[in-house]
Amino acid sequence: MEKENKVEFKVEGKYALFTDPLTKIGGEKCSYHIPTYEALKGILSSVYWKPTIIWVIDRVRVIKRIRTQTRSAKPVEYGGGNSLAIYTYLTDVEYQVQAHFGWNMNREDMAKDRNENKHYYVAQRMIERGGRRDIFLGARECQAYVEPCRFGDRKSDYDDYGEIAFDLMFHGFDYPDELGKDELQARFWRPKMVDGIIDFIRPEACTIRKLVRTMKANPPESVGLEEEGLLDELDTQIA
Repeated sequence: MEKENKVEFKVEGKYALFTDPLTKIGGEKCSYHIPTYEALKGILSSVYWKPTIIWVIDRVRVIKRIRTQTRSAKPVEYGGGNSLAIYTYLTDVEYQVQAHFGWNMNREDMAKDRNENKHYYVAQRMIERGGRRDIFLGARECQAYVEPCRFGDRKSDYDDYGEIAFDLMFHGFDYPDELGKDELQARFWRPKMVDGIIDFIRPEACTIRKLVRTMKANPPESVGLEEEGLLDELDTQIA
């Protein structure tokens, strides 16, 4: 049975720290008020990732009121030792996320693994299990939890709130294996939230970009669904 290529899940945690990674080199840090595309893509990659696919985040819904909390930290300095800093986190966060995947056309070695139905079922199963790897909300100290949901199925503190516009903020990275160039680029955009929902523009629609550095793609070994030992079980489920 064919399924629509769309996944929906809830992610929640006690703290979140969504920042521009280009400014994460030491010093004090202050979270954006909303999650970045890259952070949500990272969550989905921790839930389920294969070199065959590229996750695309369609939209996010902010469920709980945006609140911040400052905490002292002792980041490690490059010259050795620790410094004192204040980090401003989002606190008590909950989001609903809707996304889909496309094929990484720069990985021709994975062409035989482009089976949309089977990747969809594995992704759904991994969401039900809470992900394959640990889930974080922007930073490793911000542990989070994932579970299935239906987008829009519960009340949000921002229902009927209207529009909130945000200034320029980090959208995500273009990596060499996805970009098809020996470059790492950072993308930026100006999001808006309407009644708690942020509709993300596609990465290719971002017009503000910055070259971070030249970088050669170092793709992982060509692995598909077969090494999971799930094909027989999935064939039974899909039939």
